[in-house]
Amino acid sequence: MLVNEQGRDMGVASSGAGQENSKINGVVIGAAIVAALGGLLFGFDTAVISGATDWLTRVYSLSTGMLGFTVSSALIGTLLGSIGVGKPADKFGRREILFLLAVMYFVTAIGCALATNLWVFIAFRFLGGLAVGGASVVSPMYIAEISPAKFRGRLVAVTQFNIVFGILLAYLSNYVISSLSLGEVQYRWMFGVQAVPALAFFALLFTTPQSPRWLIAKGRVDEGRDVLLRCGTNAGNVDALVTEIQESLDIEHHSVAEPFFTRKYAKPILLAVAIAMFNQLSGINALIYYTAQIFKMAGAGTQSAYLQSVIVGVVNLVFTMAAMTVIDKIGRRKLMLVGSVGYIVSLSAAAYFFYTHTGGLLVLASLLVFIAAHAFGQGAVIWVFISEIFPNRVRSQGQALGSFTHWVMAAAISWTFPIIAAYAGWMTFAFYALCSVGQLVWVLTQMPETKGVSLEKIQQQLGIE
Repeated sequence: MLVNEQGRDMGVASSGAGQENSKINGVVIGAAIVAALGGLLFGFDTAVISGATDWLTRVYSLSTGMLGFTVSSALIGTLLGSIGVGKPADKFGRREILFLLAVMYFVTAIGCALATNLWVFIAFRFLGGLAVGGASVVSPMYIAEISPAKFRGRLVAVTQFNIVFGILLAYLSNYVISSLSLGEVQYRWMFGVQAVPALAFFALLFTTPQSPRWLIAKGRVDEGRDVLLRCGTNAGNVDALVTEIQESLDIEHHSVAEPFFTRKYAKPILLAVAIAMFNQLSGINALIYYTAQIFKMAGAGTQSAYLQSVIVGVVNLVFTMAAMTVIDKIGRRKLMLVGSVGYIVSLSAAAYFFYTHTGGLLVLASLLVFIAAHAFGQGAVIWVFISEIFPNRVRSQGQALGSFTHWVMAAAISWTFPIIAAYAGWMTFAFYALCSVGQLVWVLTQMPETKGVSLEKIQQQLGIE
């Protein structure tokens, strides 16, 4: 198990370095917030379709199977986006790829709003999926690489905060637009409003620095050192950190493009795959994609279902904020333990309430507990943990693998949910509860703690040379 280290001074401080940082550097905060806007668009794009499923079914005469495919079409894009973004991010830089993702989000919003038929709509949803998949890799990776270890957990968690904030914005936007009684064009407005934050994301990226670890990997050591000086380090010893980064890359003995699926990387690979699988086996994306539909299954009216979706979004945001305040204090593992227990209790309750056809308020209560458990546990931890456990030289491939696994499972869950729910809704929640028991066992027996440990020391403590 990794120990809790706050970093240590490895030599005499360089002339440009300051004393040990006790506060988060303003440059880092600004860059993290901007990079995490990719997460906001990720969340918005993911959740916005939850308010449009009825209209899509009606306008395009969709069967339950075709509705599942239409909803999951974006997820097919995320699979390719997540697995394909690693090499471009290594070649062109993290920030340059974020620029490209901003453009893709904008085109997606306009394309979905103006789609002339179902297949054009699906094509633009697929493009949006490519952007979401790319953002799920690059945003947390970039933030992890610019952040001092002492603050890395809460800074990378800004991505998750923005994801859930984007989900809440999508729910609010859907609720407001649905109240305007716009008719068939309603769903077009739901997708089109995403163009505004996409433009803001593109413009603000001009204010962010490059990743210092990417710069050093490319041999641009002086530029990397300058960024580290601006962003700060745990002990303020920038030259020592530059040396540590270079040793972790160990370019004389390892190629930056070396094979990824080898025995020496087996431990972080298995950790990344496991946490990503359990994230989706909780059923979280079924709730996000089909929020309004689930509440209608429980007996809520259309407008009430939209409002309850907003309540879910608020709870998600509040508990994500709570997790961000403690993730660097109590650690990733304890958050996962709390979240796992919350999963099991809330999902079991939801399965029971659906099985017994109990009132909608009890269903709402159980799902609010579920979303709170997710936000405080898996939601806050997943992107932080995956961004930490891989060495610098293969971090992009590792982040891509974790994200790819996440989206494969998300596609499977979102595609099958309407089909299974149409047969017996309680079965889906019972299955998710059973999977959550598996997550609890994994956390107790396999998950290491990474709080406060530099990225380079995590590599050493996982036994990777």
